[in-house]
Amino acid sequence: MRTPEPPPDFREVLARLSPARFGELTRLAFSSDREDTYEPWAKLRYKKPPQDLSPEEWWAVIKLRRMGQARATPLCDRNGQPFWLSMPERALELLHFIDQNASGNVVLSEDVGSPGNRDRYIMSSFIEEAITSSQLEGAATTRPVAKEMLRSGRPPRNKSERMILNNFLAMQQIREWRAEKLTPELVLELHRIVTDGTLANPASAGRLQRPDDERVMVWSSTNQAILHAPPPATELPNRLDAMCRFANGEDGEGRFIHPVVRAVELHFWLAYDHLFEDGNGRTARALFYWSMLAQHYWLAEFLTISSILRKAPSKYATAFMYSEQDDNDLTYFLLYHLGVIRRSILDLHDYLKRKMAEVRETESLLRAVQGLNHRQVALISHAVRHPGSTYTIASHRSSHQVVYETARSDLLELADRGLLDRRTFKREFQFRAAADLARRLQDPLDTFGTMLQITPQP
Repeated sequence: MRTPEPPPDFREVLARLSPARFGELTRLAFSSDREDTYEPWAKLRYKKPPQDLSPEEWWAVIKLRRMGQARATPLCDRNGQPFWLSMPERALELLHFIDQNASGNVVLSEDVGSPGNRDRYIMSSFIEEAITSSQLEGAATTRPVAKEMLRSGRPPRNKSERMILNNFLAMQQIREWRAEKLTPELVLELHRIVTDGTLANPASAGRLQRPDDERVMVWSSTNQAILHAPPPATELPNRLDAMCRFANGEDGEGRFIHPVVRAVELHFWLAYDHLFEDGNGRTARALFYWSMLAQHYWLAEFLTISSILRKAPSKYATAFMYSEQDDNDLTYFLLYHLGVIRRSILDLHDYLKRKMAEVRETESLLRAVQGLNHRQVALISHAVRHPGSTYTIASHRSSHQVVYETARSDLLELADRGLLDRRTFKREFQFRAAADLARRLQDPLDTFGTMLQITPQP
């Protein structure tokens, strides 16, 4: 991708104005504090300015207004200049939406809210996030193959599958760390989990870049231009300490920072510092999830932000560059990321509606069958929609986070009832969904006689 055109220095624009013109632009800048959009110069330069302003003067007016609302953040660039944030109305709207839908007493349906189903939905989200986050960083494999690996528990066959497995393990670990404070040791361990077995230099997993390393840069896709030059490696230990203090709310600022803003800034911070030889993006996204969960935005367990990022990866990179180019204005990245969270929440709502419809459909088919638990209902629901699918004890155990004996008992019972076909392959039970499963469920007595428990009809 190309680097966006950097904006003109608004200070230089103002310095060239006559005192009268300067006063006119200043009055215009502060006559209203509303900005419906927060567009960068790269887009604004193609629009018609209001009144008699030149494009550069219009930009100077906008910058004066934004700087009047700016708040410095603890993050500084490689030259020691702070990044800063303003809070346009769009940001406030998005934060309000996320607060309403991702924290506190958000009510899910009884189907989703039950402990067993909740774990299953969380596991599906972890799998989706692991796959798409890895694909963002170049992992080349199909979703069905990746899902089969994670659910069956088989070892990865190549680097791409290893990246996906590592991300999956990292998401599970983050869930366990939600009550812990962020420390440099935890960040290094998270990076080790994310990159284990995937780096050209295995010793780089779980350690910061060192002064004697070749400092990693972010290059354009053609490798002809540097998109981002991170701070020197000599500064990384101190910068990591500062990042952890910020993540824990111990940065000494004494000012309120909205929890979601803190999580987004933490994501940007690690990506900007580029602490590691590789795996910075995956680690940054994982830290975002940790921050959301640590600050009690529990719905984050169900969200898959990487699936949104992957649909338009250039927008992610562009939002980062806008912030770095425009006087360290972190607002661009914040607005982009808040929009991604909102889209992910809406996608989750759509996903749950589909799943609830599938559950109701399966329950209708199973109305004549007694005694199935929620795990068995979920499996049969999948089997009805995917005739010929194969299930193993390992995959069922992974999907529902249960012990071996529970998974084995679930599947053997379904086979005994005639709802799955069982065979032995390489000394392992495999269970296959019959092609006529839906018909069997609709007419269990005719199909199986006394094999199924039939609910007496009134």
